[in-house]
This record gives sequence, structure tokens and C-alpha cells, in this order.
Amino acid sequence: QVQLVESGGGLVQAGGSLRLSCAASGRVSSSYAMGWFRQAPGKEREFVAAIHWGGGSTYFADSVKGRFTIARDSAKNAMYLLMNSLKPEDTAVYYCAVDVNSGGKVPARKVFYDYWGQGTQVTVSS
Repeated sequence: QVQLVESGGGLVQAGGSLRLSCAASGRVSSSYAMGWFRQAPGKEREFVAAIHWGGGSTYFADSVKGRFTIARDSAKNAMYLLMNSLKPEDTAVYYCAVDVNSGGKVPARKVFYDYWGQGTQVTVSS
């Protein structure tokens, strides 16, 4: 079992930057994929970005492509989401998640993810 804890959320002005962290406890296998999702009030939880733990391949939602970067530090069992050029529509609770059966892929559908963190709030003011 993998436990995930997000941190780094907060209030930022439009155009600003934030770095979210996801700390994983328990062994993170090189076969896993890890992802970031977000959920705004009254909306479905949506995919943001994902990374394959072993190979490092990444995948981004179109809405964040070119603004967000995803990275992992295997030595620290940590994943990061670097968010630049933030917009008010990026306001949401951000969750990290892990897919323990990724088969080398970086899935965008939340149904594939097995463990989730508790989320961290990101608020972007206009």
C-alpha cells in the first residue's frame, strides 16, 4: 500500500507560480505511474498530469500543457507539479495519485489510479 501526502498549495495571483509536492510512503516501484488531478467546486475531478516512475515519460492535459511541469525524485519518493502562468481557472483542490498497474503507461483516467492523497488547495486570484 502507498500513502500519499500533498503539500505546497496556497493563494497566488494570476500569472504567478506554485510548486506542489507529493510525498509517498511505502515502496514506489519503477513500474508505477503517478499523477496529479484537480477538482474545482461543483466540477468533476479532472486529470492534470502524470509521470511514469521508472521511465519518466509524462502526459499533460491540454489545459496545462506548456505551463505545468511534472517531475519525480526517486531517492525521496516524491513527485512535484511545477505550475507557472497560473490562471483563475486553475483554482481547485489538487490531488496526487498512484497507479500500481500502469504497464508502462501514464493514464489520464482516474479510474486507473489506486491510491490518492487528501488534496491541497490552490487558489488563483485575478
